[in-house]
Amino acid sequence: MTERLTTLPDRDITARLCEQVSDAFSQQTPLRIVGGNTRAFYGRPVNAAPLNVAEHRGIVHYDPVELVVTVRAGTPLDALEAALDDNHQMLGFEPPRFGPQSTIGGAVATGLAGPRRPWAGATRDFVLGTRVITQHGKLLRFGGEVMKNVAGYDMSRLITGAQGTLGVLADVSLKVLPKPPACHSLRLTLPLDEALTRLAELGRRPLPITAAAWYDGELLLRLEGGNSSVAATRQEIGGEPLDADFWGALRDLRHDFFALNSGQALWRLSLPPNTPPLALALDDSHSQVLYDWAGCQRFIKTTLDGATLRRACQAVGGHATCYTPADQGGSETPFTPLNPVVEKYHRRLKDQLDTRGIFNPGRLYAAF
Repeated sequence: MTERLTTLPDRDITARLCEQVSDAFSQQTPLRIVGGNTRAFYGRPVNAAPLNVAEHRGIVHYDPVELVVTVRAGTPLDALEAALDDNHQMLGFEPPRFGPQSTIGGAVATGLAGPRRPWAGATRDFVLGTRVITQHGKLLRFGGEVMKNVAGYDMSRLITGAQGTLGVLADVSLKVLPKPPACHSLRLTLPLDEALTRLAELGRRPLPITAAAWYDGELLLRLEGGNSSVAATRQEIGGEPLDADFWGALRDLRHDFFALNSGQALWRLSLPPNTPPLALALDDSHSQVLYDWAGCQRFIKTTLDGATLRRACQAVGGHATCYTPADQGGSETPFTPLNPVVEKYHRRLKDQLDTRGIFNPGRLYAAF
């Protein structure tokens, strides 16, 4: 049964987290920040003392009229979405849920978004403000409703997707969206080249499309919006009805596609709009591709090595991320290596906000 959030956590939990961080800083003890631990596959393993934020949960403030919610980082995603659903509202970035323990803090820390992302925006676009436990164990508020960071950084945006390497996310304020009154999902039998051409044509028009994927010879679309708009678009495009559960399975990587065969690793390719199929030697018995985000996000399960995939992505201005842990046949470097200029700024930022390297060391890259 979905948890309902009616009370805030004890203030002692927040104080204890701050004290643990302060002690870790003083003793130069690395910390591994843990919430629901459902996103452990995403990134490099961290060998450090656990800092458990799962008990730091609850809705701090929710104003359905203003479309704003402030919530503790350890709050389960299912519970938060249930509270929003009671008011016919939702998280616009459609964060993946990798199990009932999945938390909003993990969703923001990884910055992952679901099928709606190209049409609604990325995770950071919905983050209004945060409360962060800094390396000195101080709880500071940034962005949104309160103060500008005196260090000059937009901490709320920096903390999103940083995977806990810059500080401990305690609370997050988010913009929420009303649920659309009408929703219809459909499927069209189309080969890949025709599907990509069709998507490019549809993308140039103001249609109520909020998800678009291609897999196994079928173009899959979700229409959301006003009743008349959805009905008119549905009639124009045609196709057969698609079970709406498909999008939840895609969002949470529960679709049958994500079951790996022996020797395969799962990669996520992030590519510019209207990128044609990559020049990869894909053997159907060893590689399969699922196109999401109208082709901008592609999941590939393959035995190809990471260097080959990354060269193909970089040639068209994209990048590749490995979702399979190294000890299960994935890459030792799940994220694309940084170029020297970008790496310099990453190091400077890390040196400013995590002087002694206590926050999730090595999570993104081995060197920091």
